[in-house]
Amino acid sequence: MSKATDAPAAPPKQPPARPSPPKPTGGLPKKPANAPAAAVKFAPIRESTGHRIGLYGPGGIGKTLLGMTAPSPVVVYDLDDSLTVLKPQLEGLDIQQIGVANWQEIRDSLHAPGWDGVGTIVVDSATKAEEMAIAHTLAKVKDDKGKGVTNIEGYGYGKGYSHVYDTFLLLLSDLDAHARAGRNVILIMHDCTANVPNPTGEDYIRFEPRLQTLASGKNSIRLRVREWLDHLLFIGYDIDVSKDGKGKGSGSRTIYPQELPHCMAKSRSLTDPMPLEYRDASVWPLLLGTATE
Repeated sequence: MSKATDAPAAPPKQPPARPSPPKPTGGLPKKPANAPAAAVKFAPIRESTGHRIGLYGPGGIGKTLLGMTAPSPVVVYDLDDSLTVLKPQLEGLDIQQIGVANWQEIRDSLHAPGWDGVGTIVVDSATKAEEMAIAHTLAKVKDDKGKGVTNIEGYGYGKGYSHVYDTFLLLLSDLDAHARAGRNVILIMHDCTANVPNPTGEDYIRFEPRLQTLASGKNSIRLRVREWLDHLLFIGYDIDVSKDGKGKGSGSRTIYPQELPHCMAKSRSLTDPMPLEYRDASVWPLLLGTATE
């Protein structure tokens, strides 16, 4: 009888090796580790940019007529229906009017072709345009529950003012495109008085454009417009106040291009107040840098 022998166990079979996946041939080439960064591209300063100008002051002081004397041809959004009353005073000026009935029509017309050769766009007034922006917001923007509202407060605390602010910024963007194309843009605004917090002393009151603003400064169309403008000019009557508090004046007017305790203002080119005479266009060459000696 033969003796049994233990045979070695057979090694397990190895699965066949998988082929390596093909290397991708598309896409961006891999940048070498020490490759230099792309050089920044510079561009020359734009030469044809128009100026963004704000005019504000009391009713009837001459804001609209001053705007009509800006570099022509002048295209006007006559939202306050001022041109019919001023028509005798506008004789000889190169002015065209765009008829619009609501906020959307203003924006659609600014996006339409046909603006070549226009020198100045005037919105008279931006205060009225803000009212149209409010009406547009109430018609198009629903509250958090998807329901319409009838007044700004209906959206909830502060939300309505935020919606109007966002709506109004679209107009500034539209006008920006025209300024970049070389056209001057003028916003005419009514005035109001506002309390100014003064961290260094007593608060005081000054004239400011009558546009939406809240005490916190949040969603303030007024402050955003001031930032957006290249020039914000206040037009005021010259008044002397006696010691007994009585004011006296002859009806003369002054343009204020820089901020003073009594008015919000700014300018990138003008520094000193200027008298304003009837149909006086002398401010524009100085403001726009086109004056010749």
